[in-house]
Amino acid sequence: MGGRPAAQAAGAPRWFAALLALPLGAGAQLQQRALDAPACYAALCALGALLALAGWRWRRLAGASLIGVIGLIGLALIGFGSTGWRAGQRLAEHLPAALEGRDVQLVGIVASLPQPGPNGVRFRFEVERASVDGAALALPRLIALGWYADSRDDAALSPAQRELRAGQRRRFEVRLRRPHGSLNPHGFDYELMLFEQGVRATGYVRGVPPPPIEEGAGYPVQRLRQRARDAIFARVADARAAGVLAALAVGDQGAIEREDWELFRSTGLAHLMAISGLHITMFAWLAARLIGALWRRSPRAMLAVPAPQAARWGGLLVAAAYAVFAGWAVPAQRTVWMLATVVLLRGIGVRWPWPLVLALAALVVTLVDPWALLQPGFWLSFAAVALLMASEPGEASGAATWRQRLVAALHGGVRTQLVATLGLAPLTLLFFQQVSLVGFFANLLAIPLVTLLVTPLALLGSLAPPLWTLAAWLLQPLTTWLQWLAGLPVAVWFVPAAPAWASAAALLGGALLVLPLPWRTRLLAAPLLLPLLLTPPERPPPGHYELLAVDVGQGTAVLVRTRHHLLVYDAGPQYSRESDAGARVLLPLLRARGERQVDRLVLSHRDTDHVGGARALLSALPVRSTSSSLPPDHPLLALAPRHATCAAGQTWVWDGVRFEFLHPREGEADPAARPNTVSCVLRVAAAGAPVTLLAGDIEREQELRLAGRHGEALRAGVLVVPHHGSRTSSTPLFLDAVRPQVAVVQAGYRNRFGHPAAEVVERYRALGSTLVASPACGAWAWRSDQGGPGRCQRDAARRYWHLSLDGEPVDG
Repeated sequence: MGGRPAAQAAGAPRWFAALLALPLGAGAQLQQRALDAPACYAALCALGALLALAGWRWRRLAGASLIGVIGLIGLALIGFGSTGWRAGQRLAEHLPAALEGRDVQLVGIVASLPQPGPNGVRFRFEVERASVDGAALALPRLIALGWYADSRDDAALSPAQRELRAGQRRRFEVRLRRPHGSLNPHGFDYELMLFEQGVRATGYVRGVPPPPIEEGAGYPVQRLRQRARDAIFARVADARAAGVLAALAVGDQGAIEREDWELFRSTGLAHLMAISGLHITMFAWLAARLIGALWRRSPRAMLAVPAPQAARWGGLLVAAAYAVFAGWAVPAQRTVWMLATVVLLRGIGVRWPWPLVLALAALVVTLVDPWALLQPGFWLSFAAVALLMASEPGEASGAATWRQRLVAALHGGVRTQLVATLGLAPLTLLFFQQVSLVGFFANLLAIPLVTLLVTPLALLGSLAPPLWTLAAWLLQPLTTWLQWLAGLPVAVWFVPAAPAWASAAALLGGALLVLPLPWRTRLLAAPLLLPLLLTPPERPPPGHYELLAVDVGQGTAVLVRTRHHLLVYDAGPQYSRESDAGARVLLPLLRARGERQVDRLVLSHRDTDHVGGARALLSALPVRSTSSSLPPDHPLLALAPRHATCAAGQTWVWDGVRFEFLHPREGEADPAARPNTVSCVLRVAAAGAPVTLLAGDIEREQELRLAGRHGEALRAGVLVVPHHGSRTSSTPLFLDAVRPQVAVVQAGYRNRFGHPAAEVVERYRALGSTLVASPACGAWAWRSDQGGPGRCQRDAARRYWHLSLDGEPVDG
């Protein structure tokens, strides 16, 4: 009797290695910059299958260790080859470049919950038929569409947009483009998200489409979700509370207001308000406890199915139903598969050690969605389950008193809270470079309130709508508590992104915290975590500077970093009423770089593609001084400390690097002048290194004045191209004076202005300049002590799902 567990324990390391070999192979394939031929992946799968079969068949022969390694290599080859083959199939479903920007007629079904926003509505669309000028064509099956208002200033949806419903069969005229997103260091990979979701084209609806062809043509769950969301907003008067209830009930995270998301992140509750893997894991665990408690009240039920088994399967079914009703998003799918694996093993009586159980779950999730390995949610979900399993108490006795059950329930609640706060803090720091220091106290109230009361009420409100009002009322004291916590001076702790060796040490330290080891052994995690917390960010040496042209789409944002100072030149565009480059791009980037403050913020002029993100920046980070050409009545000046109007001749020196404004001249910054004409032009120079010229949106007249005043003194190694490469700028006389070695164009992919213009591109090429455009480059980094052409983020972080524009025209 005792021999079998001992044998299982002896073989556990081999099983653990075998279960992880295939996910490791898949993870290696995810690092490929470009895909190989499908035949190569098929051959790898075949070879891997032969090696794995050989390793299994001859595992008992002499030299079993070597044979076992051969088998593991075979499993890894299967993971690599199968993932590559699937990736090739997905990439084969693409939008031809020749169709970008053309009017395409589509017939299909609205495949998702429509997401209303300030300027329109966004949704997924399943294409059934497509044509151009009457000629049928093949398009990707699933595309992402936006149906925007005619005017960007019109925040209200039109009646036609309000009639958009999930499951409608509709006819649209659209303009499409290939998936493309901004790419910055430590930034969100939008193209990976679309690739994982199977979305192979994006676009927007043109004009006013005809009425729906058919209501309820498909997607019944999405239709049910939309009815529930609409009913919540109709019933609950407080729109912010209604948004939270819609997120908890049907997974509509877009319904939560932006300021509420900031509140939840700063208090460590973002995991609780999103239908994430962690949320579903906790929901399954709590449902299992409730079902188990109810099951033990029925002797007949316990005779039919043991209470622990009923609790596990019941928790899984409740979590799966919740995940489906919440939209069956990719994070929810992989969590359900993970939980199903765990429950199945326990159900068939396999008593594997919990690391083996998690390894098998990782294998199942990888088989279903190998790209999940790149998502923080994957690792956070597994860490949460690991903590729950490692500290799982024994099954409660049916004869336990009510006091014992109450103590057990309180103990379980505290344990869940530790999972959500302390246990996941190392991974949260690793992935997001921030952790809430008030998260424990926020979760102390939020976890029981949201999980046990608000979420069930939000779900049951579909049957009894007054429950939505009660749920909204319960959110009020929670919001008040969170606002007080978020107002504390140390609510959030930020750390810079750590180098690879420090991240690896932190992962090992996090594993020691998770493993069921003695506390003396767990204390070894502290020195392993310290490099993640204390490693100083890399800075240029004294007398030199680093330049980062941030990829913000159609707009400008440049970081200039000396040894001890940071200058931000422009803050990027405002994307919509609720989104801007400051909050979406610059703040995460600055925090990941370990920037605690901005020493000087330069806003070249008042156009929104240059100052759209300034409010978020000024509100979230200490800014010691500002320079701009903004008119005196501009609202941003009320937030700007120590403001000075930029004027030619103003100079300062930081750490041996000289900064000088060249334009506008004193008195030229007339509030009535066109904004482009008064752009602040900044020159950055380090001894013995090429000069950088940041030119804003100056146009022909201003360029000629600069060339006339400074002549060859304008010579620069790096030029951020004036006005994004517009035809109004980059005149021959100006370029002859500057003669840049590298010309950087910050513009959006296929932007509506056609930036950069073809003739401007040819002027730079005729000079022999290296032209760098953000759609093809992403963020561009350059250091004065290293020189050279700099580094494109799309080259440094290239993966096969990223759109490659190599060989395509640079002009817009």
